Amino acid sequence: MFTGIITDIGTATSVEQRGDLRMVISCTYDMDSVAIGASIACSGVCLTVVDKGEGWFAIDASAETVSRTASGLWQSGARLNLERALKVGDELGGHIVTGHVDGVGHIVASDPVGDSWKVVVSAPAALAPYIAAKGSITVDGISLTVNEITDQSDQTAQFTLNIIPHTAEMTTLDSLFVGREVNLEIDVLARYLKRMEDLRAR
Repeated sequence: MFTGIITDIGTATSVEQRGDLRMVISCTYDMDSVAIGASIACSGVCLTVVDKGEGWFAIDASAETVSRTASGLWQSGARLNLERALKVGDELGGHIVTGHVDGVGHIVASDPVGDSWKVVVSAPAALAPYIAAKGSITVDGISLTVNEITDQSDQTAQFTLNIIPHTAEMTTLDSLFVGREVNLEIDVLARYLKRMEDLRAR
């Protein structure tokens, strides 16, 4: 379980296809405090630490994980938003995040507004009904608030975010080019509502 508050930016220093994909990620975490088997969210994907050393840890990503997440994350040099798992008693600064990506969106507009950036993200049709104005959404592991949402004729939706300078500085959202794919996780309450809706439709 996570909160969507990024605590480090890691860099993929090596990627090896073994059967699953083994990735080594450099970081500034004190790895003495991270156990083998611990969970770390990597740009919104909950992954297990399978090896570690000073200033780095390794994860294995299955073909299923790679196929269902944003392209560009699983290559050497990729920058990843990192968050360690929530501990009992930690401050819940964002919202409840599971680290299970629901779908992939992409940036369709990115414009400066004052010191911040107004960013419009296109969400797939399967997720569109579960994104609401002033609700929470996780984008590449970052807890953000939806400002506006507009339904499209093809059943997709476009939602607007405001990225303040601090968020841009502390995450990989310092790069907001149009066309960039992003991992999306809907709010956990919306996930249960989606399940109920799916059952009703049977």
